[in-house]
Amino acid sequence: MKKTLLFSEIFPPIHGGSGRWFWEVYSRLDPNNYVILAGTTPEQKVFDDEANLTIERITFKYKKWSDWGLLSISGIIFYINLFIDTWKAIKKHEIGVIHCGRCIPEGFIAYLIKSTLNIPYYCYIHGEDVENAATSRSFSWIVRRALKGADLLICNSENSKRVLLAHWDVNPELTTVITPGVDTNTFKPAPKSLELRAKFSWNERPVLLTVSRLELRKGHATLIEALVDIKVKIPDVLYAIIGGGPQKPELEKLVSELGLEDNVMFMSELSDRQMIECYQQSDIFVLPNRDIGRNIEGFGIVMIEAQACGVPVIGGNSGGTPETLIEGKTGYIVDCNTPQPLSDKVQFMLANPNKLREMKLNARAHSINYDWRILSQQLENKFNE
Repeated sequence: MKKTLLFSEIFPPIHGGSGRWFWEVYSRLDPNNYVILAGTTPEQKVFDDEANLTIERITFKYKKWSDWGLLSISGIIFYINLFIDTWKAIKKHEIGVIHCGRCIPEGFIAYLIKSTLNIPYYCYIHGEDVENAATSRSFSWIVRRALKGADLLICNSENSKRVLLAHWDVNPELTTVITPGVDTNTFKPAPKSLELRAKFSWNERPVLLTVSRLELRKGHATLIEALVDIKVKIPDVLYAIIGGGPQKPELEKLVSELGLEDNVMFMSELSDRQMIECYQQSDIFVLPNRDIGRNIEGFGIVMIEAQACGVPVIGGNSGGTPETLIEGKTGYIVDCNTPQPLSDKVQFMLANPNKLREMKLNARAHSINYDWRILSQQLENKFNE
């Protein structure tokens, strides 16, 4: 029997929402039928030895994102090397189908392999990936071929599907939507714990939480600016930020300029267990994302994780984020291009504890629909069609 190759640079222990998505799905499928071809990382040996999966590691040899194009010698060499490494894995494991973690570079390699070896491939679509590619003529050319050659396109949200159909001329019949999800046995509500809150130095303060990479489109700065107004009525409000990224120096500078050092806490180095405890002990989860040009939020898996922990959410009106909640029942979508809508919604929620308690129950119930066990079965059914 021919096996299926999941081809994705991002796979645990490499951090990333898509990598977590693939791990949660493929670790639940029959390990005899799947092989993982993933990027290398110093921590891979311990992880791979413990995983009940066949995992091959290759080095994605590029220095910067621009090397994914074909307008430079380094880009051409990158694709040649990646093609050879992938071809070797296909021959070694007798692969009959390829599942690509992204359109670029994995999807383009699968397109080349299909053109030479006639091996079909499916491609995962994350929304921001195709939108970012649209800003480059070289990347657009590559992505169009990856999309056109794919036998199935798996979108992480209805919004990502709309983007494909509107801008990339794909076949609707080969396009499906299956969202990322959550392990509801791990991400679950817990009683408020003064001991845990003290460990995080939160104590009894009302806590707003964001878990995300510190990038411009994630909108941390907008919520920091909103705190100026929020703290007038709620002086002890605390905004806890989990994540690292390029925007951290700018955000720290903004906090200092606005005199909010006592109201903002950066929490970059946390274990998975500590992160879940932060979800559970927070009062409102906020993902204040917004569109930056064509850079959008594909789905927002952290919104589902927060709701699984029984935490009401506020999300920005960007990409697939509105699909993660039930408006007015588990949270709210607001325009996060300016701070005032965020300020108004946070103050409204914290001023209505009965409504907040009701939303906590609704949030947990809503998250059950996104349990990985359900979503992995949906994907497997799609694979077997």
